[in-house]
Amino acid sequence: MKVILLLIAASFSFVSVLRSEAEHLFQNDAVSLAVEVPPGPPPLMVPLTLIQGAASKGAVCLDGTLPGYHFHPGFGSGANSWLIQLEGGGWCNTISSCVFRKTTRRGSSKYMEKQLAFTGLLSNKAEENPDFFNWNRVKVRYCDGASFSGDSQNEVAQLQFRGQKIWQAAMQELLFKGMQKANQALLSGCSAGGLASIIHCDEFRSLFPTSTKVKCLSDAGFFLDAVDVSGGHTLRNLFGGVVKLQEVQKNLPNSCLNQLDPTSCFFPQNLINYVETPLFLLNAAYDAWQVQESLVPHSADPHGSWNDCKANHAHCNSSQIQFLQDFRNQMLNDVKGFSETSQTGLFINSCFAHCQSERQDTWFADDSPLINNVPVAIAVGDWFLDRKTVKAIDCAYPCDNTCHNLVFNAGKSAAVDYQSTSDDGIPTNTMTMIYSHSTRLTFSTGLYMLRVLSAFTCS
Repeated sequence: MKVILLLIAASFSFVSVLRSEAEHLFQNDAVSLAVEVPPGPPPLMVPLTLIQGAASKGAVCLDGTLPGYHFHPGFGSGANSWLIQLEGGGWCNTISSCVFRKTTRRGSSKYMEKQLAFTGLLSNKAEENPDFFNWNRVKVRYCDGASFSGDSQNEVAQLQFRGQKIWQAAMQELLFKGMQKANQALLSGCSAGGLASIIHCDEFRSLFPTSTKVKCLSDAGFFLDAVDVSGGHTLRNLFGGVVKLQEVQKNLPNSCLNQLDPTSCFFPQNLINYVETPLFLLNAAYDAWQVQESLVPHSADPHGSWNDCKANHAHCNSSQIQFLQDFRNQMLNDVKGFSETSQTGLFINSCFAHCQSERQDTWFADDSPLINNVPVAIAVGDWFLDRKTVKAIDCAYPCDNTCHNLVFNAGKSAAVDYQSTSDDGIPTNTMTMIYSHSTRLTFSTGLYMLRVLSAFTCS
């Protein structure tokens, strides 16, 4: 009995540590999606590696600290296959917002977690990640605030905008670790990292011989140059600040810059027209981040007439739903030409979600979101491995009952944290997001203890 009580106490301590770590993971983010704590075996935890030679190459985070990544080696048939995931986490577009950012894990490796859970497309379990589980899997940490694409500095504020150099240093390190021998490679990213995977897609392709199969995946990275509810251009203003402050134009494709202004070339809807490498777009048609921060930011709705709708799409009135349908229509129109080429892939589901490849419940699980009965993981695998052509576009809301939609609850504890940002990009009010159709975000201590005790008695 003493052994059981000690085991119970240790288990509760373990739960407390996981909860504390989960809360830490989601501080100071524009959008952060939860690392799940399921009642079964814990996910693979992968340690942080700092790029030791990066500083001499000028590749540093906003505060001058070393950039880093998490690497789990492949095995078996995946030993020579590589998957690179670029972390997301918003942008900073002003000196003040970047100064704030360097006090967080999004601007300094001093505050980065020493270990990260590899779930979803980073999982090492075949039942969770059927096509990529045994690949070399890497998550490159995001600490520059410009989607790994800036190259400037501000000496007065002691800010280093070195996203491009971080990208280059990380790729050089991974090539040295064996990526140069890859027979196939996939560059992916979520949110700001999803935008980065589009920006760097052709550059990633150039790292390998022509015999290597190379493709790119952008998850929740298709940010639209959309008009907000007040008629303003909130996201264009944000992106314009990022591009100007961090001199992003240096690293945008000349083919685009010859046709459009630098800010327009930072928008994926324009960038995708200049990407030559096979690219897959995974996006929610009613992207939760864009609804909150681009379409209906507080500055565009100061009286809060959209608050109920933003918190839960089920509370939207008919005119609000029509506004959101217009956003979806703009997205579909912007990918129309892109979808007509044979090498591209699409999975656009009619969900209120953001970043569906990193979460286990939205990537591949018993109740994952589906289009034509196919989950995200299988669609991406079919496309990458050339098993099928994948051009999956969902019917309009509310037809899809497989969505794991995000619901926002101000001031309540949950597994997902969200911080609204002010006009200069500094986080303001903290809210929480819950996937309304996902049971995996509800952590049950009782179920966890039942499994622990069951395992003890069976042994």
